[in-house]
Amino acid sequence: MTDTVFRANRPPAAAPVLITESESASLIDEELALLAAREAFLASATGTAFPVVIGQISANRFTLKSGAAGELVGVKVGSFWPDNDKVGAPRHNSTIVLLDPATGRLAAVVEAGTANAYRTAAADALAVDTLARRDARTLTVIGTGNQALYEVRAVTRVRPIEQVFVVGRRADAARDFARDVNAYTGLPAEPAETRTAVAAADIVVTATTARGPLFEAAWVAPGTHISAMGADGPGKQELPPELYDRARLFCDLPDQSRAIGEFQHAGPAVPTPLGAVLTGAAEGRCLPDDITVFDSSGFALQDLTLAAALLRRHNTQEFL
Repeated sequence: MTDTVFRANRPPAAAPVLITESESASLIDEELALLAAREAFLASATGTAFPVVIGQISANRFTLKSGAAGELVGVKVGSFWPDNDKVGAPRHNSTIVLLDPATGRLAAVVEAGTANAYRTAAADALAVDTLARRDARTLTVIGTGNQALYEVRAVTRVRPIEQVFVVGRRADAARDFARDVNAYTGLPAEPAETRTAVAAADIVVTATTARGPLFEAAWVAPGTHISAMGADGPGKQELPPELYDRARLFCDLPDQSRAIGEFQHAGPAVPTPLGAVLTGAAEGRCLPDDITVFDSSGFALQDLTLAAALLRRHNTQEFL
């Protein structure tokens, strides 16, 4: 009886909102993703991102990233099922769960597989916009998978890129990817050998699943900015550790970056949070010849701000 009275006197909970994959894919664009990323990195100064939980079932892998900032509380489940292409489904998926901060009850579920690709690339674009030279004109992308094209599209929105070089493990994949870059951006893009492409770059973006350095530190020219987007688990690595003595290091979350990101290979070096640069609490690029490196291992506040932005756009369109 007591429990019945207690429940009867509680205000009715709003029904949870569900945004499906097809809906979120139709709502997302680069502008919304970049605004959400900026909000997330600014919130990282005061918000909380909890340790990442990694699960493995045979070849299938999933991660749980949770956090809270202001009125946002929730969890992102990211999954990688490598055999999904055999059944016509994407190998990567993302589901964001938002909780009511007052009650802890379910507030929204956002399926965000496509939106997650925009979210990851938006962090890259934010880092490039904050750290790369303003006159950066040449972009080298290492990796030819699905995510790499989102990275190119995002970076070319924040810098006046005139030439894109593509480095891939297979010549045909690099050739096809260069053609896709040209089709989506209108920019000249061509496959290139790794050394040539890295040496010529003002900006290098790595978007791979590598477990060892993709190039040599000596190939990186003064003034280059590098965004390392691929390392998000123990053992993953894209950059040569010898580079770190020559570079200024930045990341999303230092502890996480050193645990599962690129800077797990950086020895005692402590990277600067990009959020601290955005708030003016830390310096970014100081000199034109600085080499800047940004490691993105991804954190929950990115997902929560993205989900909130998608919900706002969803609700606005409902009332149009």
